[in-house]
Amino acid sequence: MVIKNNKKVIRAWAMFDWANSAYNLVITSTIFPAYFTAITTTEANGDKVTFFGRSFVNTALSNYALAFAYLVIVLISPLLSSIADYRGNKKIYMQLFTWLGAIACCLLFFFKPETLELGIICFALAAIGYAGGFVFYNSYLPEIATEDQQDAVSAKGFSYGYVGSVLLQIICLLFVLKPDWFGIADESFPPRLSFLLVGLWWIVFAQIPFYILPKGSPNFKVDVQRKVSSGFAELGKVWQQLKQMAQLKKFLIAFFFYSMGVQTTMLAAAGFGAKVLQLPTSSLIITILIIQLVAIAGANLMSRLSRVYGNVQVLLFVVAVWIGICIAAYYVHTITMFYLLAAVVGLVMGGIQSLSRSTYSKFLPENTPDTASFFSFYDVTEKLAIVAGLASFAYIEQLTGNMRNSIIALTLFFALGLIFLFSLKKASEHLHTSK
Repeated sequence: MVIKNNKKVIRAWAMFDWANSAYNLVITSTIFPAYFTAITTTEANGDKVTFFGRSFVNTALSNYALAFAYLVIVLISPLLSSIADYRGNKKIYMQLFTWLGAIACCLLFFFKPETLELGIICFALAAIGYAGGFVFYNSYLPEIATEDQQDAVSAKGFSYGYVGSVLLQIICLLFVLKPDWFGIADESFPPRLSFLLVGLWWIVFAQIPFYILPKGSPNFKVDVQRKVSSGFAELGKVWQQLKQMAQLKKFLIAFFFYSMGVQTTMLAAAGFGAKVLQLPTSSLIITILIIQLVAIAGANLMSRLSRVYGNVQVLLFVVAVWIGICIAAYYVHTITMFYLLAAVVGLVMGGIQSLSRSTYSKFLPENTPDTASFFSFYDVTEKLAIVAGLASFAYIEQLTGNMRNSIIALTLFFALGLIFLFSLKKASEHLHTSK
């Protein structure tokens, strides 16, 4: 039995975010998008690439690859999380996904124009490893923290992630911007080395939570044999409980729509900067660093505001700010405007992620043994939002040839999320951390 609010366990849990957030920063947000856009844009073919014989717009292809990766997670995480709850071994699945993602990042070291297919496949596998591990990481939250501490603990996880990823980003930044300091002549080597460093950083620091976190909370009888398909039966049992929980259903619907906007913005922002604004890699890295540093303060600020105004009220405000961000992004044409917008994005990015996770945790039934299965719904909702958001973003760009048009679609997603949050507000006025 895990003693809740144990500082050592909470720090170890947060270190998982420290370990894998480097992937999110370097691979999905900065160096990989810039490197991918650079090596796939040519005078002969422009921004068109051929992937297994089929032509794609380069940035649309990378967004489709991410959408496919998250669709895989949607399909397998409910099964795995149900089995993890049943057998009490969710840490094993965290380890498997971590190794998958870390090895895929290391293999990106070999990604060059002539190995496009290998690069895209490893890019997708890394995303599967990252997203898959988070299913089980999130499900530890209600086990290691009491309800009144979950906002703060959730914010701590995101803060650790931001700090850890920024540290590695600075190391990678030295190789990318000052290769001559290290005697590097090959221009492709620094970004490829960065991908390798992400994989190594990921797997090394993940050993801390793997060593300290408990295996899980078993919820099974040894004399009962379960088939693989029973994972879906377990998920069905949780769904039946969800149907009786009106607040949780409304929150998940709102979360789905605004996550389409949040996650797509985070995953496509670097591609937008590199392709539409033609920002150099150094400017993109500076932009993302601004976002990450401001996001640390944002996650903690939203945690404090939620104590005063309540979780749902703060989420309403943050989603409204996101709508303003999307409208402003459509008109961004200068690097200064891009930097200013990045600062605002950072402020609300960490806050909305951290607060969404802890708000969902508070809606769960008390003392439920099925935390991984419940959190699989949360993660499936988020991953479906990513799939829908990225696919629509890529399709609109492929159809119109202009990524700015894709941004307008994000505004609609946020607006729908705002509407459902309003419907939840009155029923959730009691939802404070002081509850």
